[in-house]
Amino acid sequence: MAADNHHTAALANLAGTLVLVGAGKMGGAMLQGWLRLGLDPARAIVFEPQPSADIAALAGRGARLNPAPSGTSAPAAMVIAVKPQSASDVIPNVASLAGPGTVVVSIMAGKTLTVLESLLPPGSAVVRSMPNTPAAIGRGITVAVANARVTAGQRDLANSLLAATGMVEWVEDEALLDPVTAVSGSGPAYVFLLTEALARAGEAAGLPAPLAAKLACETVAGSGELMRQSDIDPAVLRQNVTSPGGTTAAALEVLMSQDGLAALMERAVAAATRRSRELAG
Repeated sequence: MAADNHHTAALANLAGTLVLVGAGKMGGAMLQGWLRLGLDPARAIVFEPQPSADIAALAGRGARLNPAPSGTSAPAAMVIAVKPQSASDVIPNVASLAGPGTVVVSIMAGKTLTVLESLLPPGSAVVRSMPNTPAAIGRGITVAVANARVTAGQRDLANSLLAATGMVEWVEDEALLDPVTAVSGSGPAYVFLLTEALARAGEAAGLPAPLAAKLACETVAGSGELMRQSDIDPAVLRQNVTSPGGTTAAALEVLMSQDGLAALMERAVAAATRRSRELAG
């Protein structure tokens, strides 16, 4: 609760403005999170060529939507939430907004600090981060790394901005963002695939398809929530469900075989890590 109060205070008492570049699903979710934490809409400036109805409605609450960059003063923070492939087209149009006191926070996958620095004014304070899709419901986890220009105060502000959609972890080594991308960035897709596979297996065992799908979805979602709330190591939770010689043990004998789930997941994460490095250049 203390952390939530800290983030609320940081945004409610923000000195200056906050610029959001890109208000799609992720950017829009972050903006809604900031507003919930007390950000005054009048301090928000949003650049989004195709704003949703919710984003457009913020103009009526004082937010500035797509103003002329030339008439906008340097913000306290600028968050870049556009698709990575749009970065080279979009960032130069707003780069002039970043002043000496602005911290620029990127949530674009694959765009390194070096790339971001090349698109921004020399000497810019830049934070690169990797969120994941559960951020859309405030349950994401984001890993961030700052360049040498980011002050302690700017890092604190960036942390509060990122924490609006879930937990935040910081690393000092930017190279770690490749395996981070492979684990948490891409990880939701692995969980969704597990749910699909469990449903299909249930159907193959004789369950009606709708029931198999519901059982799989609720089991995965409920198990995740149990794991989150219990604060017990996943291995212990697994062991607690497993009776010697029982049905769970029979299934785990297959899943935990030498070429089972652990080996498959290790290969999958390694492949995603390699691809992340390739995309980053």
